[in-house]
Amino acid sequence: MTHEAAEPDPAQLRRVAMASAVGTTIEWYDYFIYSTAAALVFGSQFFSPLSPASGTLAAFATLGVGFLARPVGGLVWGHFGDRLGRKAMLVASLLLMGAATVGVGLLPTYDRIGVAAPILLLVLRLLQGLSAGGEWGGAALLAVEHAPPGRRGRYGLYSQVGVPAGLILAQLVYVAVTAGLSEAQFASWGWRLPFLFSVVLVAVGLFIRLRVTETPVFRALSAEQARSRRPVLDVFRERPRSLLIASASFVANTAIGYVFLAYLLSYGTQVLKVSRNLMLVVVIVGSLTWLAGIVATAIWSDRIGRKPVYLAGSVLLVVWAVPFFLLVDTKVAALMVVAVVVLNVGLAATYGPQSALFAEMFEPRYRYSGVSFSYAVGALLGGGFAPLVATALHEATGTSLSVSAYMAGVGLISLGAVLAMKETRPHVTAG
Repeated sequence: MTHEAAEPDPAQLRRVAMASAVGTTIEWYDYFIYSTAAALVFGSQFFSPLSPASGTLAAFATLGVGFLARPVGGLVWGHFGDRLGRKAMLVASLLLMGAATVGVGLLPTYDRIGVAAPILLLVLRLLQGLSAGGEWGGAALLAVEHAPPGRRGRYGLYSQVGVPAGLILAQLVYVAVTAGLSEAQFASWGWRLPFLFSVVLVAVGLFIRLRVTETPVFRALSAEQARSRRPVLDVFRERPRSLLIASASFVANTAIGYVFLAYLLSYGTQVLKVSRNLMLVVVIVGSLTWLAGIVATAIWSDRIGRKPVYLAGSVLLVVWAVPFFLLVDTKVAALMVVAVVVLNVGLAATYGPQSALFAEMFEPRYRYSGVSFSYAVGALLGGGFAPLVATALHEATGTSLSVSAYMAGVGLISLGAVLAMKETRPHVTAG
């Protein structure tokens, strides 16, 4: 019993694609405005007694703490997603992320309420982590389980493009805010505007998600009374190897991705003394490359298989680690753009096919639990503290090559997982 989706209504497929893409765009917009604020202002706003460098480290630590809640969120959302359905969990995760993000925008600073400010910031960050632990898995399955046969990669890309799209949206909002405010105004209250703007985005996302139907795969499971009563326990008992490989395969993408999207902005402005607007433009160009690459590699994986695409991207992430920072350190805009464009080709190849790959690694009755937990653990081990690790390495060594070594190291971990991976796409022989 494969539970393949039959040819569905085209109008419903368009709604599913929008619900998957728009929802994850909003989720990652919320996440990225936090990481950008952590790089730019959270040190002075919530950790003012510390030195600027220590304040940035503390801000990045709160970014990482949110990842600690992700595996818990993955297990909770996964259990109920396998028991009650994909759609309900997607609505709940979006509401939780929106509430936590608006809370950050309204939070008083250290100068107003003292030590309670960083504590409350940490609590809100944990709530964001809980939400993110189940959001991606639900969005990925919503798209993949609605996909016609042979097109899982193509439809799975809609949950993936939300990451660079959310980053682009976040950075554009920051560019707009900083362009109209002085440095003092931005540091005082302007940084709050992107967080408060998420209210509008969440309303749009809810409107779209409430209009989609439950996936054909989950409806079939319900009709056949084939749902697992203990999906989390079942997936750990029956698919431990798949959980390990899937988690490890995501370590490099999320670690290097967060070096690019969170650490690079701080490094460029504080260490290289490059203007903030130039760094934002460099990040946006890289994100556009990531978005286009996700579309291309996801479709490509439907033709040649998931593993070859992942393997090419994994190798590129390893070999480009050193050239990446050598080019960035030149402070020449054109060379910095080359650095991020090539890096994001590797990120795209190890992210575009991921929805389809992870879904195909787990049986439908515990699929939400399997994909959510694997994604969350990979994100925790890789991206959770990547900006903090990168900052600490540079502080300790005084050279960006130490960060390059870190990137190459995590890249080798994921490369090993990909080499151990079996091909999952139907009708493609494993390599």
